[in-house]
Amino acid sequence: MVPIRLERLERAFGATIAVRGVDLAIPAGSLHFLLGPSGCGKTTILRMIAGFLEPTGGRVLFGDRDVTALAAEKRNAGMVFQSYALWPHLSVFENVAFGLRVRRESGAEVSRRVGEALEMVRMSEFAERKPNQLSGGQQQRVALARAIVFKPEVLLLDEPLSNLDAKLRLEMRHEIRRICSEIRMTTVYVTHDRDEAMSLADGVVVLRDGRIEQTGAPRDLYERPANRFVAEFLGEANFLDGRIGSMTGSTATIDTPLGSLRSEAASTGSNDRGVGAAAAAPTTGSSVLVCIRPEAFRIVAPERASAASNRVEGRVESTTYLGDTAQHRVLCRGAAIAVTESNPRRANRGGESISLDVDPSQVVLLPGG
Repeated sequence: MVPIRLERLERAFGATIAVRGVDLAIPAGSLHFLLGPSGCGKTTILRMIAGFLEPTGGRVLFGDRDVTALAAEKRNAGMVFQSYALWPHLSVFENVAFGLRVRRESGAEVSRRVGEALEMVRMSEFAERKPNQLSGGQQQRVALARAIVFKPEVLLLDEPLSNLDAKLRLEMRHEIRRICSEIRMTTVYVTHDRDEAMSLADGVVVLRDGRIEQTGAPRDLYERPANRFVAEFLGEANFLDGRIGSMTGSTATIDTPLGSLRSEAASTGSNDRGVGAAAAAPTTGSSVLVCIRPEAFRIVAPERASAASNRVEGRVESTTYLGDTAQHRVLCRGAAIAVTESNPRRANRGGESISLDVDPSQVVLLPGG
């Protein structure tokens, strides 16, 4: 396994710039996701790593080896395509063996490696079947076995689960995580599905318009987004315009439409937000954008006041009951906020007056306002 490094990577298609000076370091053996909306440049970056597209600027390195000018077949990278790309007339065994036969491996070596790869993806018993005799999930396992059978340094996955139904996607997420943990191969995975990225990744790269907005561990990005785009792309959030009333260390008191709120996540310039987190730290009197996730609010009894938390009073306008959660729309001082209640005690709180607590560590300040 090797680390991957992108240095000022660029790609233009005529007058359209798809990737704009991307710098990125992916540690050896990690599973990194390129995440973003359609047209953000994630697939273009993956194809440049694979060698299917030539950069118009910058470099691609596998370890200390500059592979920018190398053809795809000389990079020692395995690729899993969105369309599976299996040969319909070949058996599962022969599909997986195809690359080894091109490399002129011996028959014994082909049998050994294909057997290991099929066992890894739990498809040994289907070795003699044709692709049209397999389910979508099984075909994806075969495509994965074919990509890892020749033991590449790098594994690249281009939205591999997008053609599967919801149940199979969930099943294959667990399988991909298991396989990546076992083979410890440096893996780059492209998706627009935040659930895939949040549940599988060691690291996530959020892209927009060909640039990196933020990089980091999934939890860090979710709890400490660099800006509104990242916060919204990774999940539902409440946004409030605010102004810093006072600062004590990293604790801020903010004037908001909900009243005065305290934040212990007030350093918008903190380096722990990774790339794209260069905004200046807030100061007294500065305008900010307050971000609070719906699940950060806790419904509490009015008499159970906590000096450690922010208290907000409101009235439930509507409730969407989902079984394990209930999603409430709550009106607080004229501002509507979303509140997610876990394991709800009642299916409908419509019209009910409620008290909400939110911990200062869950009140995140973003640039702007």
